[in-house]
Parts: sequence; structure tokens; C-alpha cells
Amino acid sequence: MKQSEVSKLSIEDLNEKLEIFRKNYVDLKMTHTISPLESPIQLRELRRTVARLTTELNKRD
Repeated sequence: MKQSEVSKLSIEDLNEKLEIFRKNYVDLKMTHTISPLESPIQLRELRRTVARLTTELNKRD
């Protein structure tokens, strides 16, 4: 998710998406621990998306 997309979301949507992306990140990280992923770049992308969403929420508070 790009920053331009994140900035257009409402606070409710941000919270909702943040919860979903955090859960996906934790699940993917556990999967990667058990057996390596084909593309570990997915972890980086999810982590950065979570950071973008969190930053936007903090900016709005």
C-alpha cells in the first residue's frame, strides 16, 4: 500500500487495515520461521505497510 493510498483512508479504515496487515505480518513471519519463504521481500513490504499505517494514525492524533 502506497502512502498516497494511506492518506486517503479514514481513521476507521486505517485501524481496520492496520489490524489486518499486522495479523498477516505475524502469520507470514511464523511461516517463514518454520520454512523459508520463496520471496522474503513480502515480509519487508508488509512491515513497511504496517509502519505507514501506524505513522498516518499518529499524525492524525
